[in-house]
Amino acid sequence: MSRIGFWNVIAGMVVAGSLCGAARADVKLPKVIADHMVLQQKLPIPLWGTAEPGEVVTVSIGDNSATATADAKGKWSVKLKEMTAGGPHELVVKGKNEIKLTDVLIGEVWVASGQSNMEWSVSNSNNPKEEIAAAKYPNIRLFHVRKVPAVTPQDEVVLDREWSQCSPETIGNFSAVAYFFGRELHKDLNVPVGLINTSWGGTAIEPWTPIAGFESVESLKPLAAQVTAQQAKPEGVKAGAGGPSHLYNGMVHAIVPFGIRGSIWYQGESNRGQGVGYEQRMHALINGWRTVWNQGDFPFLYVQLAPYKYVKPPATDAANLLPQVWEAQTKTLAMKNTGMAVTTDITNLDDIHPRNKQDVGKRLALWALAKTYGKTGLVYSGPLYKSMKVEGNKIRIEFDHVGGGLKARDGKPLSWFTIAGKEGDFVEASAVIDGNSVVVSSDKIAEPTAVRFGWNELAEPNLMNAEGLPAGPFRTSR
Repeated sequence: MSRIGFWNVIAGMVVAGSLCGAARADVKLPKVIADHMVLQQKLPIPLWGTAEPGEVVTVSIGDNSATATADAKGKWSVKLKEMTAGGPHELVVKGKNEIKLTDVLIGEVWVASGQSNMEWSVSNSNNPKEEIAAAKYPNIRLFHVRKVPAVTPQDEVVLDREWSQCSPETIGNFSAVAYFFGRELHKDLNVPVGLINTSWGGTAIEPWTPIAGFESVESLKPLAAQVTAQQAKPEGVKAGAGGPSHLYNGMVHAIVPFGIRGSIWYQGESNRGQGVGYEQRMHALINGWRTVWNQGDFPFLYVQLAPYKYVKPPATDAANLLPQVWEAQTKTLAMKNTGMAVTTDITNLDDIHPRNKQDVGKRLALWALAKTYGKTGLVYSGPLYKSMKVEGNKIRIEFDHVGGGLKARDGKPLSWFTIAGKEGDFVEASAVIDGNSVVVSSDKIAEPTAVRFGWNELAEPNLMNAEGLPAGPFRTSR
């Protein structure tokens, strides 16, 4: 090689080395922090990324600024002061390089997750053409996570769609429940709304639950140990949609701690076989998400599963498994800042995916508007069982959330009530509204001890309150 050629090679190596150094030094942001995003209002704003170890990084929105130094692994994070709804803003991140994000809004951010009924798109819901054509809401922003499981927590998600404005071009394949929920909030609150959809049809609750969630429930601690062992030696462990924590690792972890107001959840069909045990799994999920987000007991709103013909005739005791999940979901309301949308009246017994997602979104939004945003005068739930009292050969049932009064949706006698005596066999019962309670009886039962309502997977009972919200299924004793 000639001397000139030699020095040309050396010069090339120096330039290449400089470029590599520059690349390593570049400040980078996770995909959830990008143009068109919505940042949560009225809470400190967490932002994070990577840079050269020791690099000083400054993040600012106007005069709202914060500075951090990248640690030995190149990670940095800041929290901007809370802001009120508005925008668009420009967000600037400066290190050895500079990133400018545009069209950033401040508003309300919710994470939507679960299985197929949450994943179910606007294009497959009721009135899809009309809904899509009307979806002109530039201040509703959509973020769609792709289905990618992982054995260990990932620092980045794979996207089906980056942050985008809600429009007829973008809404068709987005979660219908999330969209209709967000649309109600946007209209009522008149602020920007960001919706993060991370859902996967056919999945159980365990894959969405982080280790911290399993550790919070005594009976599920063996799952925590299993996840810990897999993460310690991930080699040879195949990531899958059914592995405990695998969907949290691949589809949720990387968006934490992005500021959110709360979460909506539609799942449980894949856990139907666990019956009342689903309550413990709900506790684990909610505790786990609240722990990793470190935002306190943020709102966690969920959908009670719709009736569906799981068990083919002749019916067996398996037909009671869905009611047991309903019971587990109802009991989860004892957790702070939770809410549940009942859907026994908007279903299709032959289709596990009811097309009416509009009312599902509205009912979740009612809980949020009343309990999260403090809107007064709203009836946000249908009647829920409160107590029972034996009165001779009858049982009186009291309810919470009676609203403007109890009614039959179709004007017919109340349906799907059964009653039992000391021998324990339940028979079909007569049920009559008496003020804000229901009196249940049967000529076949002289000394009643218990009542069930809607206690069958096929039950589409007609009891509701005057506001049109259906009563939740229940049993007075196990």
